[in-house]
Amino acid sequence: MIDRTLKVWWDDTIAGTLSQDRHGDLGFVYDIEWLRAGKPALSRSLPLREELFSRAECRPFFGGLLPEAGQRELAAGALGVSSANEFALLDRLGGDVAGALTLLPEGQQPLPAATRYDPRPLTERDLTRVLRRLPARPLLAGEQGLRLSLAGAQAKLPVVLLDGQPALPSPGQPTTHIIKPEIEHFPGSVENEAFCMALAARVGLPVAHAEARIAEDRRYLLVERYDRLTGADGLTFRLHQEDACQALGVPPERKYAAEGGPSFRDLFSLVRDYVRQPAPAVLNLLDVTIFNLIIGNADAHGKNFSFLLDHSGPRLAPFYDLLSTIHWPDLSPRMAMRLGGAGTISEIDDDAWANFAETSRTSMRLVRQRIERISTRIVNCVPTIGVAGDVGSAIVGRAELRARRIKEL
Repeated sequence: MIDRTLKVWWDDTIAGTLSQDRHGDLGFVYDIEWLRAGKPALSRSLPLREELFSRAECRPFFGGLLPEAGQRELAAGALGVSSANEFALLDRLGGDVAGALTLLPEGQQPLPAATRYDPRPLTERDLTRVLRRLPARPLLAGEQGLRLSLAGAQAKLPVVLLDGQPALPSPGQPTTHIIKPEIEHFPGSVENEAFCMALAARVGLPVAHAEARIAEDRRYLLVERYDRLTGADGLTFRLHQEDACQALGVPPERKYAAEGGPSFRDLFSLVRDYVRQPAPAVLNLLDVTIFNLIIGNADAHGKNFSFLLDHSGPRLAPFYDLLSTIHWPDLSPRMAMRLGGAGTISEIDDDAWANFAETSRTSMRLVRQRIERISTRIVNCVPTIGVAGDVGSAIVGRAELRARRIKEL
């Protein structure tokens, strides 16, 4: 028997109903009018059908909208609910999530697209206070009517820009940017990620725009959301998206391949079978795989690859969360996805690349070409970005090494 429900809105239309029964189990069912109209599925893991999706079937997608690990624990504590109660968390945080969806109680509906909002400006001092509080109060959960959620284990906050500066959104307002403060215990994380994201763009990868900023003594990364579209009239629309774990029906706590999450084989197969133009998407995925290895990003897991969904079909989303994790010795060197049998970046050799080419269903000749191309571009582009520091120097060294080794194959 269903105990509680939330309506799942895609823009201004009800796509379905998320429910929780008296045993605490989630369920999801598409709205009959949504099905009759031939609207798209919310996720590859939730294909259109009239029958109810069980907890096991719908939790990977809906649970994947929420923060993870310690961030979820802290948000739940601030809201006074259990971190295991995903329905309660979505009830309190589901007003603005990744993608086009809004989760609202029965009887409520999203504000019209033409609504003129009144966001709250943040002075530099206000922003500094927010940055200081975010690690302990993720998403400012439970404050000032905010119902915001983003996946991930890192502190962050969705915001809008007001005269170019971060501001807190009005209730129901689509956010356009994400603030990521410096990661505690990992100094330089903001500059690290800003540099790697800028380098990826210079190399030619499709990436979300990110820039390092500072408020008083606090550094933060400001990332432009790729799942939002703001027109010339200033109106912002949500674009639907899902990450690879959601698409494959993998719950967020299993995002690492060693725990049952997506492997490179899974990821490349998903891109080939799912996106509407697979050839360029596979090439971009190959390029970002090589790029991650050269910059030293061992934490590229299934939730770091996403798809934008619209009525024309899925397409690979711009890349995000690109940073050099091996810059910090305290972080595990184990790669989130083994490459050709290699568990760490330092273990990748000729055999690993050959195995990778086979499992990703790409030719070794193409892999060689892309390694040489990406390596050369990295070496040429690093000096054009500005102060690279130790991270940039190390990346250039790895790029030059990869280029030399691939020519010897």
